[in-house]
Amino acid sequence: MPKRLSLMAVVVLFAAGCTAGPSGDPDAITLGAIYPISGLQGPGGAEEANGVKLAVELANERGGVQGRPLRLELLDVDRGDAAPRALGQLQRKGVDVVLGTYGSTISAPAAVAAQRSGMVLWETGAVGLVGSDAGAGDTFFRLAPMGASLGRAAVAFVRDQLGGSLGTAAPLRYAVAYVDDAYGRSVGLGAAEEAKASGQELVGTFPYSVRGLDAEALVRDIALTEPDVLFVSAYLEDGIALRKAQVSQGLGLKASIGTSSSYCMPSFAHALGPAAVGLFASDKPDGREVRLDALQPEAQRVLSWGRDRYRQLHGEEMTPAALSGFANAWALVGHVLPASAGVGAREVADAARSVKLAGGTLPNGAGLDLAGAGVDDAGENRRAVSVIWQWVDASTQAVVWPPAFATRPLQAIPIQ
Repeated sequence: MPKRLSLMAVVVLFAAGCTAGPSGDPDAITLGAIYPISGLQGPGGAEEANGVKLAVELANERGGVQGRPLRLELLDVDRGDAAPRALGQLQRKGVDVVLGTYGSTISAPAAVAAQRSGMVLWETGAVGLVGSDAGAGDTFFRLAPMGASLGRAAVAFVRDQLGGSLGTAAPLRYAVAYVDDAYGRSVGLGAAEEAKASGQELVGTFPYSVRGLDAEALVRDIALTEPDVLFVSAYLEDGIALRKAQVSQGLGLKASIGTSSSYCMPSFAHALGPAAVGLFASDKPDGREVRLDALQPEAQRVLSWGRDRYRQLHGEEMTPAALSGFANAWALVGHVLPASAGVGAREVADAARSVKLAGGTLPNGAGLDLAGAGVDDAGENRRAVSVIWQWVDASTQAVVWPPAFATRPLQAIPIQ
């Protein structure tokens, strides 16, 4: 994939039934979407965008929003510095509400640009840190579990659910390695804070840059701290490199857990084979694995429709990124927009804060409770859901925690 800045418009049109689409319909509601379809984050970004498209298609199949069809205009934004320009392009077309962005390095500048422009940014996937100028809770809403929450959940899981099977009565020794950007810092520092706050021993934090990463040298530094548990917040290629370095150096660990942008991805296990077996990941639910009995009846129907349609269109099961796009966009088009007094940014933002959905209402098992501005968790979905995955063999991952979502019993599988 070319690594130059790209801003390619891909217009995606959906309409109810079998009509040609609402492109010429003056009553159509146009929603913007910015995702990295190309570039380093392209594979996951494209999957999340595909899920968003499904949510719009389902809304149109059910008659649109207040009788008006939806139109989705998708822009390929593969870098953070392209986000403001993309939002400006959408605003000039009269778009007030934009879905995005999959990547935390894109989400942060996009949120600032949306706030300055008076647009709503509906974040379906990114989990990283944002600044005080992002408009969180005002014009910026984040549906997925936040990065710090994923990091904290990972450490809490190892401590509370796995600790007794690791053969030590003493507090576990944790090392945390993370890519040094908005995504990696959010997740990695969340893990480090949980280890320190809960009486475990944090033996070292190891931030690194993706560019010029010397995985062997970094693992040697980690080994000097003699950790029992290694937490890794990485992207795919660096996550694979770090795991290979651990195996080549014989780093002895009782457990290792990562997160969404590497340890959960099928390409991770494909590249590592047996070296992936036993590893855990703290991440969002996967469309293949969500148990229907964890959902309310309407969410069961929505998920079943989404699974079938995704398989029909893409020849495979829904990935975590695709389900995140589908479920979190459905929160907007299936619940918030129908409850809104209008389709302008201010009206949609007001509806977003007022609509409350119980857990299990969305097809990923989540509910909806978006915090307003001026609080610590401003703009975050307080009813987001995360799970713990494990690679149980070189090609199979399963949800092992919490029990309501587990597809296999929790077991301690020795890692290499």
